[in-house]
Amino acid sequence: MIRNVLRMGDPRLLAKSEPVAELGTSELHALVADMRDTMAQLNGAGLAAPQIGVLLRVVIFGVHANPRYPDAEEVPDPVLVNPVLEPIGDAMEDGWEGCLSVPGLRGVVPRHARIRYRGFDISGEPIDRTVEGFHARVVQHECDHLDGILYPMRMRDFSKFGFVEELFPGGSEVPED
Repeated sequence: MIRNVLRMGDPRLLAKSEPVAELGTSELHALVADMRDTMAQLNGAGLAAPQIGVLLRVVIFGVHANPRYPDAEEVPDPVLVNPVLEPIGDAMEDGWEGCLSVPGLRGVVPRHARIRYRGFDISGEPIDRTVEGFHARVVQHECDHLDGILYPMRMRDFSKFGFVEELFPGGSEVPED
């Protein structure tokens, strides 16, 4: 089922999410199915449960052949429950981001260039990956939602923040969430 995505200004997006207590439940499977349907409908690169009003530590992401991301590297599409992120090294990278909860806007956000993320899949199997580039950016963006952080809160230079039509005349679009 496609759910409504909360937009910036909704106080639920600023709340810290609760850990998932039990994995493999029918409720968790239903939540993830709704998240996948919603993300697919909006051609997103990821979605966090708080974005649809569910304050649980669950994120999904994934980018494959998608016309909205012609230059993006492929990102696998796991369900990540109760994630823990660990930066690897001090290197940071600036990159354009958008968000399904901040529609029509883009901004340049600094992110750790390389991270390790751990957590569980929907059935409770452990996930432990070390990633970099766009994959690392997407995971950090989605996991920020679990702590009530929207990408504009991480921006350093608001001269690189604005509406897509103004920033990228001629229809070029940078990926959202």
